[in-house]
Amino acid sequence: MKKKMISLSLGLSGAALAAALVLPALAQESLLPEGFGKPADTPAPAPRPSPTPSSTPTPTSTPKAGTTAPSVTPTVGGSGTSAAPLATTAAATDEEGEDGEEVAPGTLKYDLPPGARRLLTRIGPLTPETGGLAPDAFGVRGQYAAAIMRGTRGTMASRWGQILLRRSLTSAIDTPATINGADLAADRAALLLRMGESIAARWIVQSVDYDRASPRLVSIAQQTYLANADPAGLCPYVPAGLAHGDEQGWRLSSAICSGLQGDAGPAGWAIGRVRSSGKISNFDILLAERVLGATGAGRRSTTIEWDKVDRLTSWRFGMATATAIPIPDPLRASAPAYMQGWTVLAPMTEMANRVAAAPDAAARGVLSSEAYVSLLSAAASEEEPGDALANQTSQLRSAFGAPRGADRYAAMEGLWGANPAQTYAAMVATARAAAALPVSTEVGDDPWQLLGSMLAGGYDRNAMAWAPKISVGSRAWGVLAVGSPQPLNGTTAGRIGDFAGSDDSADSLRSKFLLAGLAGLGRIDAGDTASAASDLEVNFGKQTRWSRAIMSAAERREPGMVALLAAAGMQGDWSKMPPYHLYYIVRALREVGLANEARMIAAEALVRV
Repeated sequence: MKKKMISLSLGLSGAALAAALVLPALAQESLLPEGFGKPADTPAPAPRPSPTPSSTPTPTSTPKAGTTAPSVTPTVGGSGTSAAPLATTAAATDEEGEDGEEVAPGTLKYDLPPGARRLLTRIGPLTPETGGLAPDAFGVRGQYAAAIMRGTRGTMASRWGQILLRRSLTSAIDTPATINGADLAADRAALLLRMGESIAARWIVQSVDYDRASPRLVSIAQQTYLANADPAGLCPYVPAGLAHGDEQGWRLSSAICSGLQGDAGPAGWAIGRVRSSGKISNFDILLAERVLGATGAGRRSTTIEWDKVDRLTSWRFGMATATAIPIPDPLRASAPAYMQGWTVLAPMTEMANRVAAAPDAAARGVLSSEAYVSLLSAAASEEEPGDALANQTSQLRSAFGAPRGADRYAAMEGLWGANPAQTYAAMVATARAAAALPVSTEVGDDPWQLLGSMLAGGYDRNAMAWAPKISVGSRAWGVLAVGSPQPLNGTTAGRIGDFAGSDDSADSLRSKFLLAGLAGLGRIDAGDTASAASDLEVNFGKQTRWSRAIMSAAERREPGMVALLAAAGMQGDWSKMPPYHLYYIVRALREVGLANEARMIAAEALVRV
């Protein structure tokens, strides 16, 4: 039966199958944007970048490829109060499993040998050997960590902050005694969904055996599989969802699952019950019937019209994407920001929609530089690509492969200046090309975008090779002063004053970020810090509940908690972020052994302000 369900679900969308054959496997790529901590001669297909001097220290740790929180909860429009599990799937409430474990009401008996079961005491796919954090990275205060996760919005100022948080949330971490492991997994997955990280959220959900899922995890599992446009993934959770969750929404899911099994009768019965309840909009029911039609269990053709639909919910996103139903552009434009990430990570989505969502996803850290370039290349290979896309990919080809360094740099500058709103995304796309550019190329005395592009992909040692050509006090100098693997000589209050003299950012925010980064990294002595802080009228000694929390986590040596609190302190955009937040974030990350991530975040601040 399982094989049949899988084969039927794969048949939901012909576009999905075609996309899987053409597009890069985004879900399988490394969480680390390529280049960071790798040898300097790795970029391809462009000429290999020149290695930095041998005296450059090798990074000691490797970052991985990124108010009340908005809840990712809307599904289909209504909720019931009574539980009515399907007779064919519900388990007896007092039944016990083979290992003596009680089976909770509304769940299925899970027939696996005890040795094959996954424990709730440690949840997550990434181990330290595969790039994850240590099991004790979040400490022992589980309810506290969960509360911070629930209070953290998905939109962060820093791409590197998102990459680090994704790595932390997907690590195999020990469950503190103060919280149920499934509930903590639910909060981890929910935050990942708000970050646009639909695939990483699925990793966490799938790390818990479905019969051990708590009611909260069952609810988040529904959102997760909708975000991944995978209706079949909902099926194991249907009994628990009917017993503990949104009854009418889970009835629609049960109908779809019956259709995937080839049972048209139960599917039609469940659809009829939902329609007669009047608690769910007819549009959402029609989407379920469209999925049933794709499985062959539907009894009639279903026409989907969006005329009276005013918002895009997770149910509408997931069902429409799974069946290749075009979603109107106005609805996509008004959808929550995290759906941009869901869109670009769903290979069955129309290519034009994925390309439109890609710049935001790349700037946020959902896509690595390599994945972004691969996506653009795949889109350009389709018949009759748009003029804008054709021009963009033509410039990318020149940036990577033009014979002369000057021509490659000119192509990069063209990409960086083409669309101001997408400048940083363009810098992410050119990261490998920038790292490959010969140091002998003429780039002017302030190539801050070139260095910013390298550091967006983690090519810190390649950026360091440009130090002799950088004018002291320039913006490029500031980027390199905080982003290089080793401190620059002569970093003083006077040099920061020179930098501030040409700072055109509002309220000298860029200069304040430079000082915050240098002080947090310990690259400027206390006297110079105090002098420059006085000149810039900034106070790094300010204490708040948040600052005390992140420094306490650093003292306890909890890198996961520090990463989570850093993300909480970087919500919104850079222009709204207080400089002392950056200081505490950089300092705390450095103290827990995440100095490389601290450097990348500090450099990104100077590039994006």
